[in-house]
Amino acid sequence: MSAATHALPAVAASSGGSLRQALFRLRVPLLRIAFVVTSVLLLEIASRFGWINPVSFIPPSAMAVSAWKLLVAGTYKTDILLTLYAAGMSVVLAVVFGFLFGVLLFRLPRVRRVLDPLLLSYYAVPIFVLYPMLIVLLGLNRWPLVMLGFLFAVVAMAVNTLNGLERVPKVLLRTARMLRMGRVQEVLLITLPASLPFVFTGIKLAIVYSFIAVIGGEFVLSGAGFGYQIAFAYNNFDNQTMYGLMLVLLVFVGTLNLLLHAAEQRLYQRRVLKEVS
Repeated sequence: MSAATHALPAVAASSGGSLRQALFRLRVPLLRIAFVVTSVLLLEIASRFGWINPVSFIPPSAMAVSAWKLLVAGTYKTDILLTLYAAGMSVVLAVVFGFLFGVLLFRLPRVRRVLDPLLLSYYAVPIFVLYPMLIVLLGLNRWPLVMLGFLFAVVAMAVNTLNGLERVPKVLLRTARMLRMGRVQEVLLITLPASLPFVFTGIKLAIVYSFIAVIGGEFVLSGAGFGYQIAFAYNNFDNQTMYGLMLVLLVFVGTLNLLLHAAEQRLYQRRVLKEVS
C-alpha cells in the first residue's frame, strides 16, 4: 500500500512532464496557426467594414466560396493539370540533373572553382529573359515553361547537393575504405544517407522554384495554365474568379510546403539522434 502511494506522485510528475514536452513541441505550430487565423480575421473585418477598397479586394470568406465553386464546377481543371504537368516535369529534371551536377562539382574541385562566381551570381539574372530564345529552340508549346522552371531550380538543387556531400563526416569515408566498400556501396550506404537532409532541402527548393517560374511564366508569357487564368481574370476585373484561383493555388502550395517541411524536420531529427547515439 505504501509503495503504491509513493509511486503515485512519480507517475503524476512523469505524465505532467510529458504533457509539458508535448505542449512545447506544439508551441511553434500553434503560434503559426494562430498567426494565420488572426491575419485572415483581420482581412475579413477590414474588407467587411470597407477599410479596404471593395472594388479591388473581396473578403476571405468570399474567396473561399469562389474557390469551392470553381473546384466543384471543374472549369479550370485543364489549366490546373497543365500547370502541374509543367511544374512536375521541371522538378524531376531539376532534381536529377541538379543532383548529378552537384556530385560533379564535388568530384572536380577545379571545375567548382571555375564555376563558383557564376553560381553565386546565377539568380541575379532574370530567368524570364531567356523565354524568347527557348521558344525559338523548343517551339510554341509547354516545353519553354518547363525549361524556365528547370533553369530556375537546378542550381539550388546542385548547391544543396554539394553542401551535403561536403558535410559527410570524414570518419565515415575512412570507415568505408577500411571495410573495402566499392564506389556504389559507399554512395548508397554512406554518402547519400549522410547528405540526405541537405539533398532533401535542395528538392524542396527545386519544387518551390519550379512552381514560381512556371506560374510566373504563365502570368506573362503563356496562353493557358493556372497563372494565365489568374492574369486573364485580373485583366477582366473578375475579382471572384481571380481571388478564388489565387486561394486554390495558395492552399495547394502551402500544404505542399508544410508536408515537405515536416519531412525535412524528421530527417534532421534522425540525423541528430544518430550523431548523439
